[in-house]
Amino acid sequence: MILLPSVLAADFGHLADEVARAERGGAGAIHADVMDGHFVPNLTLGPPVVKALRRSTALPIDVHLMVEEPDRFLDAFIDAGASWISVHVETIPHLQRTIGHLRSRGVRPGVVLNPATPLATLDEILPEIDYVLLMSVNPGFGGQAFLPASIGKVRRLHRLVQERGLRVLIEVDGGVDVSNARALVEAGAELLVAGSAVFGQGDAEAAARRLIESCR
Repeated sequence: MILLPSVLAADFGHLADEVARAERGGAGAIHADVMDGHFVPNLTLGPPVVKALRRSTALPIDVHLMVEEPDRFLDAFIDAGASWISVHVETIPHLQRTIGHLRSRGVRPGVVLNPATPLATLDEILPEIDYVLLMSVNPGFGGQAFLPASIGKVRRLHRLVQERGLRVLIEVDGGVDVSNARALVEAGAELLVAGSAVFGQGDAEAAARRLIESCR
């Protein structure tokens, strides 16, 4: 399991220190939630923050674009230092073209599904992506309660990936903490995004370590 602390829950006044603590706790990548106030009802960070993160860590930076017309922003986030970029299947009419552009720029491409979006929407694109991000809350705000049905969805996706002989990682984002992390990993998740469970606990290093230990 790779832990990806979400900086949405971090103290932006001490962002570099927060990231360093999470990294010491065992984080394997850093997750950046980008919201535009249109696709989801909130506004968050942009390329300058990703650029600042890139200066703060050598870990991969996973950018999750919760935005309308994400194609308009891909190059800006790539140039800022994104390592992985995921886009919502609900927002893109020409998904294959978007994925191809990300790969041509040397970025690992991923696709995101909201809780009510069926796995069937992945049928054609699954062989062309590196990871699927399953939302375990309805996106837009941090600190929401985990949707228990997400575990079954992870299990079904894991089975689908295996049946098709693909190497596609499963990422989960939303309400992930020590109470559900192990169940998600056992269901087939390999990438766990956690915001409040890491940065909202007072000591990001200890919280990250505790979350990783809960999966063992």
